[in-house]
Amino acid sequence: MKRHVNVLGVGMTQFKTPKNADPYTVMGHEAGQLALADAGLDYRHVEQAYVGYVYGDSTAGQRVVYELGMTGIPVFNVNNNCATGSSALYLARQAVESGMVECAIALGFEQMQPGALVNIYNDRPSPLGKFIDLAKNKSGDSEVPMAPLLFGGAGREYMEKYGCKPETFGRITVKARKHAQNNPKAVFRDLVTLEQVMQSPSICDPVTRFQCCPPTCGAAAAILCSDEFAKRHGLKPRVRIASQAMTTDTASTFGDSLISTVGFDMSRAAAQKVYEDAGIGPEDVKVVELHDCFSTNEVLTYEALGLTAPGTAERMIEDGDNTYGGKYVVNPSGGLISKGHPLGATGLAQCAELNWHLRDEAGARQVEGARIALQHNIGLGGCCVVTLYERTH
Repeated sequence: MKRHVNVLGVGMTQFKTPKNADPYTVMGHEAGQLALADAGLDYRHVEQAYVGYVYGDSTAGQRVVYELGMTGIPVFNVNNNCATGSSALYLARQAVESGMVECAIALGFEQMQPGALVNIYNDRPSPLGKFIDLAKNKSGDSEVPMAPLLFGGAGREYMEKYGCKPETFGRITVKARKHAQNNPKAVFRDLVTLEQVMQSPSICDPVTRFQCCPPTCGAAAAILCSDEFAKRHGLKPRVRIASQAMTTDTASTFGDSLISTVGFDMSRAAAQKVYEDAGIGPEDVKVVELHDCFSTNEVLTYEALGLTAPGTAERMIEDGDNTYGGKYVVNPSGGLISKGHPLGATGLAQCAELNWHLRDEAGARQVEGARIALQHNIGLGGCCVVTLYERTH
């Protein structure tokens, strides 16, 4: 019988554009302090720290947690591209579930530069070289930045396969901004119309600028503990991790489909593992935070997670089954497109958002009756983490 792993506390900073952000040391410290306060604990109770970031020097994790306390505990630095935050969460969950520790912190931060993601090192093979080559072979040699080239190409493939309209992807951004207007921690909170989205500059057909997540700085954290730890300290956790799975690429990633290349197959595999392990299906889920780095990926992910049948995502969107009043509320935070995407923090920000909903603490964003929540976070190169949370009382 598996040991329960509780999410005792969560915290996140306001997400900001690079020119308005604090240093990563300040952001990381704030997120950690917020999570500890939410849990009702001091840092001395934490036995291990898993700290995620993508752009930063080695041992930046120690530099941040030393601001919380210098207790001599193990500190692990984690980098799994855009799935870094949820990878840190995965490792912290494993440590508690295995009995290795009773209490652990997962913390993620990112201090990003303005502009599209680029390779830092040009004197060695790029980890994403095969992805870029495949996308260029599909689309022709292009000056388009790597990420929109891949996700734009996957969107075109989906349109050709199922007859999806380009406006369907645009509606994702309209929804994201509508949700984000109630999130004080989001970067973009102004409403936009479908016309504005579609008329914004084209980045890589069918993706326009308003359909891309912005470079973002921010931090988030979660405190995990066992039932025994909570009982011993007189604490009553309200959310636990029901199941969690991590997957990586398979041979299909580099096959004939850009939809597979950008993570559809590993997302579907992770979701299936989680549903089977928890005995919970997508029909039991009410609120979802998923990886909408581009509007096209949100549409693809609806089907990868089993929220709707293959080829039916457009109907799901048109029926309003991805927002309040529908079957699911997807990305009530505003998602990566509107809340922002500080790579190392994103997975833990998703965790925080879902915990607030399960605890009825999401304010104007609250999804009524939320008892099961689903989280999806991917990083190309590749990694996918899917997590199911359940309300305990």
